[in-house]
Amino acid sequence: MNKFILFILTTLVAYPFLQAQDPDTLSKVVPGKILDGDTVPLVEVKSVYVFPPYEFKNRRNRVRYTKLVYNIQKVYPYAKLAGEKLEEFKQVMDTITNERERRKYVKSAEKQLEDEFGEDIKNFTFSQGKILIKLIYRQTGNSSFEIVRELRGKFTAFIWQALATIFGYDLKTGYDPEGEDRQIEEIILLIDQGYF
Repeated sequence: MNKFILFILTTLVAYPFLQAQDPDTLSKVVPGKILDGDTVPLVEVKSVYVFPPYEFKNRRNRVRYTKLVYNIQKVYPYAKLAGEKLEEFKQVMDTITNERERRKYVKSAEKQLEDEFGEDIKNFTFSQGKILIKLIYRQTGNSSFEIVRELRGKFTAFIWQALATIFGYDLKTGYDPEGEDRQIEEIILLIDQGYF
């Protein structure tokens, strides 16, 4: 008997919401696909990444994670821009056949980037510089060393690698999203989703 009364009460409370709605306000045209003679709507759904919450053992680990998030937020836009610019440079370089003109183009592009972003990058901390090297690899699929070698030559890449080693960097650093750099990858995915 109690279930019947609960059903009646639920129906009475829900009745105003169950009324027919105006179909003009609810309709939306979406692309469709015919499968086995039936039309099925195709709706693109954004990927959502869910990670387990971090369990911080102590305050120090929480502070370290917060700094990592801050550093990635500061460096990630530059890494994305580096990937875009490199793709743009490669497209232009593919059209230039004269070696002298290629070197001239690389020098002018380098100067343009230096003028536009040089001061910002010079103000990066050591940790931000290391993260930038990793994220450039993530965005381009090539290490910073390989990019310099491709654009400026083997000798210049060797010199830059030697200078980087003196200051504690390694331009040959890769990116391992499943291993060592898993936390960085998770933070980037959360940034892309708008959580940070």
